[in-house]
Amino acid sequence: MIEATDFRNAMSLLTSAVSVVTTTGVSGRYGFTASAVCSVTDTPPTLLVCMNRASYSHAHFIENKILTVNVLGAHHQIISNVFSSKLNSEERFKHGVWTELKTGSPVLKDALVSFDCQLEQAQEVGTHDIFICRIVAIQKTQQDHGLAYFNRAYHHVGQAALA
Repeated sequence: MIEATDFRNAMSLLTSAVSVVTTTGVSGRYGFTASAVCSVTDTPPTLLVCMNRASYSHAHFIENKILTVNVLGAHHQIISNVFSSKLNSEERFKHGVWTELKTGSPVLKDALVSFDCQLEQAQEVGTHDIFICRIVAIQKTQQDHGLAYFNRAYHHVGQAALA
């Protein structure tokens, strides 16, 4: 049997993009920092997002049935830390400039890319839910450096665009 600590240590060596996943609804705006996000298919455009069911905002994501995956740029390390902190939702959204696309879910204005989604299904696996999310709108910026997480530390990735 593989111990949870051994698994977490091994997974820390899997480089991941860093995203802030957001939702909104009658109970307010919520968001969390995620590295467990990936594409599922391009037809129809679909992502999966993993979220711990013990998270204080989990029920709001399920209830709202919308979310936006905001992929962070190299300059967003503070926002990543804020959305993984113990700050309440109102305090978290004081960081960054927020807009919206089709669903109304919060979109970080200067994210590398934001995927605005409808939550189509949630599958329980262990301590987490896997959200299957159909993309309904995409917003890209001209940022050319992303924020990655590897070996429990942030790293910048990407190259400057050629002039």
